[in-house]
Amino acid sequence: MAEDDTEHPPTDEDPPTDAPPSGPVRPRKRRRWLLITAGAVAFLLVATGTVLWIAYRALDGNIRTDSATDRLLAELEAERPSRTAGARGAENLLLIGSDDRSGANGSYGGAPGTARSDTTILLHLAADRKHVTAVSVPRDVMVSVPACERPDGTRSKPALMQFNWAFELGGPACSIRAVEQLSGIRIDHYVILDFSGFKTMVDAIGGVEVCVPQPIHDKDAKLDLSAGRQTLHGEQALGYVRARETLGDGSDTQRMGRQQQFLASLLHKAQSQGVLLNPAKLWPVLDAATSSVRADGGLSSLGALYDLTQDLRGVPSANVAFLTAPRRPYRYDSDRDEFVQPQTDRLFAALRDDRPVVVRPPGSAPSAGPSGSPYASPRPSAKPSARTSPTAEAAALASASPSAGASPSEDEPPTFEGRTADVDSCAAH
Repeated sequence: MAEDDTEHPPTDEDPPTDAPPSGPVRPRKRRRWLLITAGAVAFLLVATGTVLWIAYRALDGNIRTDSATDRLLAELEAERPSRTAGARGAENLLLIGSDDRSGANGSYGGAPGTARSDTTILLHLAADRKHVTAVSVPRDVMVSVPACERPDGTRSKPALMQFNWAFELGGPACSIRAVEQLSGIRIDHYVILDFSGFKTMVDAIGGVEVCVPQPIHDKDAKLDLSAGRQTLHGEQALGYVRARETLGDGSDTQRMGRQQQFLASLLHKAQSQGVLLNPAKLWPVLDAATSSVRADGGLSSLGALYDLTQDLRGVPSANVAFLTAPRRPYRYDSDRDEFVQPQTDRLFAALRDDRPVVVRPPGSAPSAGPSGSPYASPRPSAKPSARTSPTAEAAALASASPSAGASPSEDEPPTFEGRTADVDSCAAH
């Protein structure tokens, strides 16, 4: 008997046409479900990709490129250290903390619109990315500053001046060239961070832990802290790294030590809590970072900043060293500093050659130098005569300035006072 090919209306026993097959799947239904599944996956991929693209564009668009500084540095390329002078693969970044009083920073006093480099740190990333050395350049150290283009377009003459005046004179380009001239190190990238940007960064990471040895009440720094272990956020963190008169001996040297300790604690937190590996934690940090900084064209993209964070992520905190370029009171004005030689020369030579630098805890006994003398030079015993001419003063300082061509004669790495990022901020208290 022939089969009846006539279609019958569905009954209650017939499964719905869109229900998943319960028995052997016919080819037509299998293709239908494969198409539905593929469509859903494609939609999710497109939606996710769109969200990621929007997020990437948002972060990438936050970054401000300092085109003016890039232009000035390009025009003076012939006067800068060669790109091939340092070790292949190593990178040197200059981190500049500006005390710009314009806009949202106007509440911090000072003349509106003025800016100097409140903090300057030379960050050396070793070619093997296993060591990082961060060297603070004292803001009050007397240095020879090259001719720089002023904001009004005129050009200054080379002069001996306090280092942080270079930023006010000719902006970041002038500070960068001053560091390159005194160290012989090519600055590959630079990042500029102002007061507001600093606070935003600290808040994004959830605050930074420090150890306060005694209560601090500093109205000028907007700081009111009790003694002990503290987690500082935005305004308090800024006051802590900027305060000087009410902490320690009131010197800029101790303030630089606090800044280094703060940065070490920040890096330690980022590494120990997996911030750099957790997208949910990394997003606010990247958003704050890209919104808060100005950078050179080679670093002012999200991809470049991400690569930098990955380089830092892989460095053990014990191999991240913080120190200050060796300094002492300036012989002609004890309120200023001058570099100590040959220690400063050895430090910059080691960084140029991508050799390790060893740090010892502040206040510990120094190692002996080549002639048996300690690396830490004594303070000058007396000021020279007030009749010393400015020309003689400049010549005297120039004779004590680093020589870009010098290199250490010993095989052992140079040792300086400093700290590493793995040291607990309360360990010394």
